Amino acid sequence: MTSRAFSAVLQARATGFTVTLPVPLYWTRYGPREASRLVVLHGGPGADQEYLLPQMLELARDHDVLFYDQRGGGRSRGGHEGPITWRDHVADLGALVRELDLEPLTLVGYSWGGLLALLYAAESAADPALASPVRLVLIDPAPISRQYRNQFEAEFARRQASAQVAGMRAALAASGLGERDPTGYRRRAFELSVAGYFADPGAAHDLSPLRVMERVRRSVWDSLGDYDLVRDGRLGRIHCPALVVHGRQDPIPLASSEACAAALGATLVVLDACGHVPYVEQPIALFRAISEFLA
Repeated sequence: MTSRAFSAVLQARATGFTVTLPVPLYWTRYGPREASRLVVLHGGPGADQEYLLPQMLELARDHDVLFYDQRGGGRSRGGHEGPITWRDHVADLGALVRELDLEPLTLVGYSWGGLLALLYAAESAADPALASPVRLVLIDPAPISRQYRNQFEAEFARRQASAQVAGMRAALAASGLGERDPTGYRRRAFELSVAGYFADPGAAHDLSPLRVMERVRRSVWDSLGDYDLVRDGRLGRIHCPALVVHGRQDPIPLASSEACAAALGATLVVLDACGHVPYVEQPIALFRAISEFLA
């Protein structure tokens, strides 16, 4: 695809809100209309699709790609005041697929979105109201058990407290950027708040800000309880081709994705010199692996 042709996919082909759910979900669609479909599930929970852009639009070169803001985040925040659970997200995805006629269904899940894809696929095996995915692409999926999640939280906290990140924070505080450019200061402060996700914290630059609704994040994780998708047999219900991509330096334990891939019989691709943000850190290797799998 030429540069001019690719610039066209940076513009959403269509946008809208769902009309069949009690909580309208905001969605956008990119790429050629006649191409095979992909549904991208963003991380969080409680975040939105914007922080994956524009890098993840690489998928729209050859595919009809749909992004949506999950319940409680982004433009899908209205109309729900109570707790939001993982089951709400699974049901929402099923309704979205039906309303927008997204079968055959290929799910591309990043971080929490990878875990959501697994939960949805497992539930669809037992619920005929949910369209079963025919393929899964899991990009640095969130931990598949509470034990792995605890390991991740400890490692991320350790990285954020490192001398390197502390030095970058001190440099920002001394820069005077807050007075000269408040917007630039907020962007840089955000980048430093996620620097521990990167193999090299100094690479946390030029990121689309991520806003997570803390109430939603906490509610969804609480609803999972002491979860373990291998031990409770949920991964054993999934019988479709899957790709798992994991950055070797991701604070999420590589062992989590290894166990996930083994349970699914999936292809596992480990990206060196890469943390939790491969679409920024190793985009060529990431999208090559996805393209080869989808082909």
